[in-house]
Amino acid sequence: MVELTRIYTKGGDKGKTSLGSGVRVAKYDLRVSAYGTVDEANAVLGLVRLHTQNDERLDALLSLIQNDLFDVGADLCTPDAPDLGYEPLRVTSAQTERLEKEIDDFNDKLEPLKSFILPGGSAAASYLHMARTVTRRAERLVVELSDQEEINREVVRYLNRLSDLFFVLSRICNDNGRSDVLWVPGANR
Repeated sequence: MVELTRIYTKGGDKGKTSLGSGVRVAKYDLRVSAYGTVDEANAVLGLVRLHTQNDERLDALLSLIQNDLFDVGADLCTPDAPDLGYEPLRVTSAQTERLEKEIDDFNDKLEPLKSFILPGGSAAASYLHMARTVTRRAERLVVELSDQEEINREVVRYLNRLSDLFFVLSRICNDNGRSDVLWVPGANR
């Protein structure tokens, strides 16, 4: 378990940070950008949860995902190294499969789409759209990182499914899709 006794260490004052392997890298390193963006998505979920407290199932799911996102960050923060001295935390296929089950369960409650959806509607739906787009950005960064370094490919799968789940949940939070804001192509020409 992590124990934080000091919040600031001054270790990053020169623009470097430590990975889980102990290696120091620039704070703009692609790996740091990837797990930092995952952290940003997690923070957006905190905003979503301000508006889901009356829905126990949804709020519990979002809480579980917030914990998973820390797993994703820990996975990304720790590159494979032969002499780590510990077993690094890795995202598993079971975590991704759980998201797929949730997508299917929630999507069964929705009518099929006949138009693209604009981000909006309820506050929860709007924040879920924000979480979706931040998660997509994190996914793009992780894919870019995977072109340069070895990573756990399950992280990409997890983030891909997660953004899909956020889309479906945004529709759930818009009165099961009845309050979705639909795109009208060329409406303002």
